[in-house]
Amino acid sequence: MKADTKILSIIVPCYNEEKSVPLFYAETVKQETFFRERDVAFEFIFVDDGSKDGTVDAVRALREQDERVHLVSFSRNFGKEAAIIAGLEKATGDFTVLMDADLQDPPAILPEMYRYIEEGYDSVATRRVDRKGEPPIRSFFARRFYGLMRKISKTEIVDGARDYRLMTRQVTDAILAMKEYNRFSKGIFGWVGYQTKWIEYENVQRVAGETKWSFWKLFLYSLDGIMAFSTAPLSIASVFGFLFCLIAFVFMIFIFVRALLYGDPVAGWPSMTCIISLIGGVQLLCLGIMGQYMSKLYMEVKDRPKYLVKEEF
Repeated sequence: MKADTKILSIIVPCYNEEKSVPLFYAETVKQETFFRERDVAFEFIFVDDGSKDGTVDAVRALREQDERVHLVSFSRNFGKEAAIIAGLEKATGDFTVLMDADLQDPPAILPEMYRYIEEGYDSVATRRVDRKGEPPIRSFFARRFYGLMRKISKTEIVDGARDYRLMTRQVTDAILAMKEYNRFSKGIFGWVGYQTKWIEYENVQRVAGETKWSFWKLFLYSLDGIMAFSTAPLSIASVFGFLFCLIAFVFMIFIFVRALLYGDPVAGWPSMTCIISLIGGVQLLCLGIMGQYMSKLYMEVKDRPKYLVKEEF
């Protein structure tokens, strides 16, 4: 390798991707000709997120034939966000790119992404222009989530955005400087800023295996995104509190005046029960919203490590 050769660190979070890993590697090395012409060498960093299949063995097999292959294997499943930050921390390259092992992030567009870096962009991000193959209910709620985030957050989170992103060292270091425990990478990418070029492509089906994202996991992940990059839910809770205090004050005046005029304090208890139940429900909702923020704060102040490494090479 020449002294002035630049390194592209390819970071691949993996969870039960035994079949996908060799296919991903074979497809990605096909792009090396383009990068060799530009004196850019590959570095593969597979991050095993506590897989229960032979993912680690598959990476070891690649290591035997290519010393540029590296592994970070967690002691258990810590989640994709932990795998992303672990890969970025291990990366030594002048550039880094995040990719999924299932080939839903096509390696074939890596040369196009790098050309934009050569033009002066700090990062090149990707987004899907369609959601073919996804359950309609998931697609519907995904679009609603991105629409909601555009309204309640100042951070740019693009509809259909993937984690597939090529970044300069400067952008990578900026992301690593964000030390929070509760991470939402799509928001972090937008928050750090820098000049970003977006590339669109049609949705690609997995080459092997099954998706690890259930509707419930995606729902919880979306809540993490909302809590991490917006305080709007707290404002909504405050508005509810003010509104129902006002309604309660008006209702007290109504009851007082009615009692003076008609002297009938017993009538109307069904409506009163409904009102008390409604207000009680709103109070619990507001407490739940505040509880979510408090739980995130609780995890932050514990200062636990984001992941634990079992094996690394």
